[in-house]
Amino acid sequence: MRVLVLFVSCFIFTSCIPLSIAPNLEDGKVIRGKKFKRKLPNRYSYVFTDPKNADEFYYYINTKYQRGNTNVEDNTPLLIDGKEYFISFYEAEKSTKTINLIPLAIDAARSNNGNDPLLEDIYSSRTGTWYIALMVSDIDYKDALHPDYIGRQKILAHIEELKNEYLRTSNYNQAILPKSTD
Repeated sequence: MRVLVLFVSCFIFTSCIPLSIAPNLEDGKVIRGKKFKRKLPNRYSYVFTDPKNADEFYYYINTKYQRGNTNVEDNTPLLIDGKEYFISFYEAEKSTKTINLIPLAIDAARSNNGNDPLLEDIYSSRTGTWYIALMVSDIDYKDALHPDYIGRQKILAHIEELKNEYLRTSNYNQAILPKSTD
């Protein structure tokens, strides 16, 4: 019984309690925008983790589609198999928040001895992860990422290629150059 109490005590004092965990979406996932982040529209979105700096996706879309810094985030036209679609995107942050039990226990022991707390700044920790949420509409402004939308798979393939090109490109002018057929 003593071993069990000792084991549980060690487990509690050497761990952190997660309050929220940011999802790992490096491969991308189609989900409802509102379900992912409340401030997003309630449309289906292709969401992926953005490892680059803030506004990098903006610069990529602006350069690739030659938008001239006009309406870059909303309704940028693109062609997929000869049909016109409109892409909109949002940058969103999700945080991983934890409560650290060791600093709490140390400061509790210090306060029992009449000392001031030392570690109250690290009772909790928070790290943020940034995501890009892409939404695609057709010419009639129907949600082109909806599971029942005809041609959804081709649109998803195009969006995934767009994501991969963004992630592997550092000079966005490369995105507008024609691809060689070597």
